Amino acid sequence: MTSTLRWFNSSYSDSTGGQCVEAAYTWHQPARPATIHVRDSKQTDGPLLAVSPTAWTTFLTDARRG
Repeated sequence: MTSTLRWFNSSYSDSTGGQCVEAAYTWHQPARPATIHVRDSKQTDGPLLAVSPTAWTTFLTDARRG
């Protein structure tokens, strides 16, 4: 499954190779992701987190609040 995903780096990832997070979406409809996948870009064959769009939005909102 992860080989078919189109991964992109987080805008907060460090360009020097540290704190690298990648994300990818699987799509349910053309304009709406069904699942958000997150992984460490240094360990692409390592653990993968897959969450719903609602859970991802909640996480981002809470993370921004600190």
